[in-house]
Amino acid sequence: MAVERGVNLKPYNTFALPCMAHTLVRIRSEADVRRVVDDPELGRAPKFILGGGSNLILTQDIKPVVLKVEVPGLRLLETREDAWIVEAGAGERWHDLVSWCLDNDLPGLENMALIPGTVGAAPVQNIGAYGIELKDRFESLDAVDLMTGRTITLDGPTCRFDYRDSLFKQALAGKTVITRVRLRLPRPWQPMLGYAELERKVAETGITAPSARQIFDWVVAVRRAKLPDPAVIGNAGSFFKNPVVTPEQCRDIIQRDPEIVHYPMPDGNFKLAAGWMIDACGWKGKTVGQAGVYDKQALVLVNRGDARGAEVVTLARAIQESVYGRFGIRLEPEPVVI
Repeated sequence: MAVERGVNLKPYNTFALPCMAHTLVRIRSEADVRRVVDDPELGRAPKFILGGGSNLILTQDIKPVVLKVEVPGLRLLETREDAWIVEAGAGERWHDLVSWCLDNDLPGLENMALIPGTVGAAPVQNIGAYGIELKDRFESLDAVDLMTGRTITLDGPTCRFDYRDSLFKQALAGKTVITRVRLRLPRPWQPMLGYAELERKVAETGITAPSARQIFDWVVAVRRAKLPDPAVIGNAGSFFKNPVVTPEQCRDIIQRDPEIVHYPMPDGNFKLAAGWMIDACGWKGKTVGQAGVYDKQALVLVNRGDARGAEVVTLARAIQESVYGRFGIRLEPEPVVI
């Protein structure tokens, strides 16, 4: 168990926001979590769990003990008649897991390529992209209870996955450390192409039956074309959730703004494109202090140099008020503001 004091978290969050952690513990195994729980000083202190820092807006120094999850490991756990079961350590980068699966002829995660962050953070956020969410591929996970030090195993229904939400953002927020995640990749593999940008790729290339590797390449190309690389421009990916509205609300908005981008959902409601609404309000490319709206995708806020968390929050609130004033919709941020 590696314990460090006075650590600047700027390198550990993708928005590259400065913030000091009074105490940081690197978690590389379940045993490390138990050591923290059993430690006379660390065990009683409040905890803050840090994965890849891709879903955080840090506005102040962190006084709770920061548990930086770095549990490694990638393996094919089981081959069933109807699925491959893959297990990954919570500290692995999500994109590395997707690449590893394809390299080992284990398709099924390719639509979620290039999503930033770690494997352990994926269930917390119920990450998703291009028609697939984590819950669609989830088998189970292991987590360590920060009160008892005991390992618990949770299945999909227990995790209460919802759109960019889960039990770990609700009842278990800050109470457990996810250490390992198991994913269920269906056999035989079927391509998931029911998303506008992938359908466009099929039309452009004429490839009507793409391989998993081809879909992976398409997703990577699309994401790189419209989303900034956090290693070059600090950001947290999509900053706002796409709001879900009733059919009546959708019809009302369409009457006022016929061009608004919207998608029907299985339950009869509609998902609205938050990026389109932000762009329609004139925010693309605008800046508040050192925080700005990415000029290629209005859904992404960026660090234009030495932004501080307060500037990002100020910009986000201004966008929320602008969108609410025009559309009557209150956008909800995806990242957690600390």
